Amino acid sequence: MSTQVSSVETPHGEARLHRDRSHHPIATLLLGHGAGGGVDSADLAALAAELPRQGISVVRVEQPWRVAGKKVAARPEVLDRCFVAAAGALRARTPLVVGGRSAGARSAARTAHELGATAYLALAFPLHPPGRPEKSRLAELEGVDVPALVVQGERDTFGTPEEFPERFDMTVVPGGDHGFKVPKSGPVSQEEALAIVVEATLEWVVREVVGNRTAG
Repeated sequence: MSTQVSSVETPHGEARLHRDRSHHPIATLLLGHGAGGGVDSADLAALAAELPRQGISVVRVEQPWRVAGKKVAARPEVLDRCFVAAAGALRARTPLVVGGRSAGARSAARTAHELGATAYLALAFPLHPPGRPEKSRLAELEGVDVPALVVQGERDTFGTPEEFPERFDMTVVPGGDHGFKVPKSGPVSQEEALAIVVEATLEWVVREVVGNRTAG
């Protein structure tokens, strides 16, 4: 399977959709990237490579600021409008799961209700700026009213797993930092760390999205 890339017009310029389709999809996962990287970050790329084989189509949204080659991310409200505009081009017939990594996870949390998402995935959610726990962004997560999974690195300086409320499903990447990078002498290899992200996401989508749909 190869990634299909298409342009989408948003109120703030051209965005791109990077689609990795499943031949027999049971769900669609719409992902936003972080402020320090793009859709090729290791975790997003791993999900796009592996999940379509398991029945989950993956669509990564490349924000206009990134398409334009800018080095600084747009304001949160701009990111949200562009994410919603990109989602409007999907026309997915399967349950929609929205999410992303870091700043993309924040934007997906703020727009999940508007997009009618069935569930929400947060990869490396930046709960607060490093060293500034008083600047909490927990309210954004608390505003999500659908099943939510948080995948967090054990050493994430933007918020360790222990700082999140217990009501969220949590998967911890042992030794992982904000980018899920792990030390060479750590408890898991880099390949194993990314496999944890993929397997946790797959198991959760099957349980919370596909399972609930079947039960209903």
